[in-house]
Amino acid sequence: MAEKKELLFDQFPPVSTAEWKAKVEADLKGAPFDKKLVWRTNEGFNVQPMYRAEDIADLKTTDSLPGEYPYVRGTRDNNDWLSRQEIIADDAEAANAKALDVLGKGINSLGFKVKEANAEELATLLKGIVVNAVELNFKCCPKKSLAFAKVLVEYLKANGIEKEFKGSIDFNPFKKALKHGVEFPGDIAAMGAEMLETVKDVPGLKVLAVDSEMLSNAGAYIFQELGYALAWGAEWLTLLTEKGYSAGDVANRIKFNMGVSSNYFMELAKFRAARMLWAQIVKQYNPASDDDCKMAVHAVTSKFNQTIYDAHVNLLRSQTECMSAALAGVDSITVTPFDTPYKTPDDFSERIARNQQFLLKEESHLDKVVDPAGGSYYVETLTASIAAEAWKLFLAVEDNGGFLAQVNSGDVQKVVRESSEKRHTDVARRKEILLGTNQYPNINEVAAGKIETTGCSCGCSHNEGPKGEGLPTARAASDFEALRLATEAAGRRPKVFMLTIGNLAMRLARAQFSTNFFGCAGYEIIDNLGFDTVEQGVDAALEQGADVVVLCSSDDEYATLAPDAFKYLDGRAEFVVAGAPACMDELKALGINDFVHVRCNVLDTLRDFNGRLLK
Repeated sequence: MAEKKELLFDQFPPVSTAEWKAKVEADLKGAPFDKKLVWRTNEGFNVQPMYRAEDIADLKTTDSLPGEYPYVRGTRDNNDWLSRQEIIADDAEAANAKALDVLGKGINSLGFKVKEANAEELATLLKGIVVNAVELNFKCCPKKSLAFAKVLVEYLKANGIEKEFKGSIDFNPFKKALKHGVEFPGDIAAMGAEMLETVKDVPGLKVLAVDSEMLSNAGAYIFQELGYALAWGAEWLTLLTEKGYSAGDVANRIKFNMGVSSNYFMELAKFRAARMLWAQIVKQYNPASDDDCKMAVHAVTSKFNQTIYDAHVNLLRSQTECMSAALAGVDSITVTPFDTPYKTPDDFSERIARNQQFLLKEESHLDKVVDPAGGSYYVETLTASIAAEAWKLFLAVEDNGGFLAQVNSGDVQKVVRESSEKRHTDVARRKEILLGTNQYPNINEVAAGKIETTGCSCGCSHNEGPKGEGLPTARAASDFEALRLATEAAGRRPKVFMLTIGNLAMRLARAQFSTNFFGCAGYEIIDNLGFDTVEQGVDAALEQGADVVVLCSSDDEYATLAPDAFKYLDGRAEFVVAGAPACMDELKALGINDFVHVRCNVLDTLRDFNGRLLK
């Protein structure tokens, strides 16, 4: 007799989206659903608090398998990405020794910075390395790239491995214009054609760089990095197909080097959208095969959101970033060491950076599953939404002459600068959180002594004429770091005293808020259990040499407590009210002008206090 099986979920009636929303609205007790639970992304679209199967029913992104056009689910039938380490060394011999060392520690992709394009340096650099068993990637100044390509091709042919080689040369003639805001003076199409001709016998060597990592590290939003990256790649296709090369000849030489920020699901969706859109772009150039539409992507964890203070938080940031890229199915990943913002990475930080990838492979087995996010209602919706916004930007660039024209005119740099300024403002107002920098700082940390001055290791001159308005270079934390470093340089930490009084819950909450607020400037914080009178509190503050007295209580009590405390203090220290009470105007009329609350621009407020206290 056949066993009868009961399906668990068949015992429950289906629940519609309308029923779910009605339940949520009831729990919100009259608060508007859209205002409370729907959030607007920097990418220009809304994100709902829940998604269901019906949300992806009409999406075509769910119709393909990994390895199938349009490659939204990946260009391979596996997820075994390459783990790259950038080799930082003073000379070719030291770089070679370091490369051999890390190859024995699990790395299977190397990044070299080349100073001189000559055969002797290359031979020294690659001595003892089994070139056809590891991916090799080279960076040098654009004007040296062609000469280096010739040297590399000669080396590979001399060793009979030109057909087996896998790697790239970061040939990026757009770099100077992007960095310095000056129009590129040469013929990029001619340079690209000469490069393709030089490497024609090495099929696995990618030489046309799309370094959108530059845009990400300058503060561009995710959809902007993607939109401009697509336009950049399309520019290579247009310039070189017009020179007579086939779409496949060009597309198979393009390497996308993209950044990864800490917006976990958004970044994961970005790479999925990138492959899909790039495949459709290449398709318009009539390639011989769908394989020519595959996007080669290297992901690099962000430098823009790295911090000098509480630098080990950078490990948390880069770990989630690496995970986003890995789950998205990129071809290779570089994890930026956590100490990069303030020094040349040391052996410890490089080891940790390597292990961050190895943990995801060996412990979490993320390399064993292809596109695990595929079919997720949320990720599939994000993929389509990011693709739509990036496509709008791509079309706008194309309508205005293409990527090269937009770079030469400075429009790309201008857009990214505006985004960077907006993000710096959001950090200043704590709309964008950098843990340990603008929220929950380690108030006793000092950092000036660990900052090293490091120069460019490419070995060439950067005095390339007048600089215009290029991509910004300031990290998101740079303004707060300058603030704290100024406090350190002053030689005396201002003391901020929490005068806690009245309502227990409110005074504790506001003391905590104010501690975080003033701690962002590196001030010494003196907290208290509470006082019975403001006079006791003020006396205690002055006894401990307080420079700032922060009154922490409830809004209702401020109407009487704040005037009394301000009058008794009588200008012997700065006086601050924690909060934005309804009686603020009345308090300002009495001369109380300093209030700290969630709507404050934290950075500007602290700059003002630094100006007063660090004289």
